[in-house]
Amino acid sequence: MDITQTFYDNLSTQYDKLFSDWKLATREQAALLDRLFRARGFDRSAEILDCACGIGTQAIGLAALGYEVTASDLSRGALTEARKRAEENGVKIRFDRADFCALSESFSEQFDIVIAMDNALPHMPTREALAAAVNSIAGRVRSGGIFAASIRDYDSLLETKPPYSPPYIHRTDSGQRVSFQTWDWQGDSYLLTQYIIDDGKTLAVNKFVCEYRATRREELTELLLAGGFSKVEWEFPEETGFYQPIVIAGKEKP
Repeated sequence: MDITQTFYDNLSTQYDKLFSDWKLATREQAALLDRLFRARGFDRSAEILDCACGIGTQAIGLAALGYEVTASDLSRGALTEARKRAEENGVKIRFDRADFCALSESFSEQFDIVIAMDNALPHMPTREALAAAVNSIAGRVRSGGIFAASIRDYDSLLETKPPYSPPYIHRTDSGQRVSFQTWDWQGDSYLLTQYIIDDGKTLAVNKFVCEYRATRREELTELLLAGGFSKVEWEFPEETGFYQPIVIAGKEKP
């Protein structure tokens, strides 16, 4: 098991602690994505594949809006949590374990929309690995369909290579929760350590370690165009309200 799978397997039961209100976040993010999809001609009859679904943050919200959603992830722990949360939220989602670098091994069909949110693509350790992921994803997008993903603003981060992220502090029923990340840079790659500290009646500290490669927007744009998409657009937080830049790549209809 590689470091990425271990990271998400271990984090899955605590991932919602990174939000002040996870259920609200599912609704807000679904509404945001719905606007982006509708602006490109899709309605809620569109078939969606969330190929990096995690615990279902986007998939559950989109299913609640009426989209037909299939969700996959490489992490067994994340999928277990996502299935449980889908049931708790009363939505129907097809879940499958799949590597987004080899989606054709799990899915023979194509989808109107494929998404990979929350900085999933920069887990790819090299340009070649990222190209393989993009090509795999492109193969599951129908003609006339789109792929949407979000990544950190690495164009800015690479200018300073900060050693940590600002902390998030949330009030809880018994005290407060503090979450933050440290980043140990090696060239354009970095080791990320996620800390979640619950300071309530007792003190609980958890940490989770993963690796990323800072991916510039130009590189991802080039790979998307080379992978079979005909148009690539970037939407930024000041426009969308989402916390990361979002790329939307479209395929032409025949």
